[in-house]
Parts: sequence; C-alpha cells; structure tokens
Amino acid sequence: MAYKRVEQYDDDITSKLIENYRQSIDLLGEDSQREGLLKTPERVAKAMQFLTQGYHLDAKAILNSAKFHEEVSEMIIVKDIELYSMCEHHMLPFFGKAHIAYIPNGWITGLSKIARVVDVYSRRLQVQERLTSQILNVIKETLDPIGVAVVIEASHLCMMMRGVQKQNSVTTTSAFWGEFERNESRSEFIRLIGSKLH
Repeated sequence: MAYKRVEQYDDDITSKLIENYRQSIDLLGEDSQREGLLKTPERVAKAMQFLTQGYHLDAKAILNSAKFHEEVSEMIIVKDIELYSMCEHHMLPFFGKAHIAYIPNGWITGLSKIARVVDVYSRRLQVQERLTSQILNVIKETLDPIGVAVVIEASHLCMMMRGVQKQNSVTTTSAFWGEFERNESRSEFIRLIGSKLH
C-alpha cells in the first residue's frame, strides 16, 4: 500500500497562493513550468499556511485546557523551547529558543501548554520583540500568576543572508512582569536558564 500523508488546507486559499507563487517565480526570471518547479507553487502555498497557522490558534484556550488549581508558589521554568518564526519585514525565518517562567497564584497549567503558546505566536509573521511580549501577556492574563518572565534568543536570516550578512549574530529579547520585576527573582531566573542542571 502506497504511503499517503493527510494534511488539511483551505482549498480556496491554497489555489490563490499557488497562482501568486507561480507568478512570483516567473517575475524573478525563472520558468514556473520547468519540471523541477512545477509543484513548487503548491508546496510553498502549503508550507506558508503551516508556518502561519498561529493566526487560527487561541493561546488562552490552550492554557485553559489544562488549568489546574494548585497551592504552589515557587518558580516554574520551561526553558530551551525551540521556536521557528517568520520575520514580518522580509518574510525570512528566524529561529531560536524561548525560556519562560511564572510564579503561580493558585493556578498552574500543563507544561506542554507553555510550549504550545510559543508556537501559537511564533507561527505568524512576527517581530521578536512583539513575540516576547505576547507570550508574557497571555500567561499573565490567563493564569493570573504572581510574576512572569520570558527571554527569547534567536538568529534572524534577514540579518544572516541579506542586509548586513552577520552570520553569528543572535538577538535576545526579554519581558518581565510582577515578581520578576524585582532584581532577586529576575537574577534567579537568569541564572537558572543559563545553567545546565540535567
């Protein structure tokens, strides 16, 4: 039996994107009818829908789907969460890691839900600064914790492949709220995400 992968895409959006990408290939000086490029517009149309699926996901609903009452008031950290996003200025990828912490105030969420929230906001046309704030804000609004901290480290292909072409540059953004605005808690968080405990 032949392998068949099942994927769901909006047919109308896909067909319109296919035509747009076919025209783009021709405008760039290539031949969209060349054998190696015949299916490229369809592949790109589907890839772009996958890479921007965050527009159709609800981060609050994800956090609420595994929200539990728990009398815990210690720092919870999920670090080294892989993220892949698209720069909204050039539509080139940026990728890296997110480190997220919160101090509960009666409610916790499933650890995997924190990683899912990163996907919700990174799978959009983005800037790293806004991505960092969006993750912090949704955790703050949904879990009502004592504090939230988010640090993202990412490499941007718009800087590496074009423009200044600095291949080794890494951009770090951070957002702190509540208890993490105090130096003591912030310093503990920074120390823990930088240490190798495993």
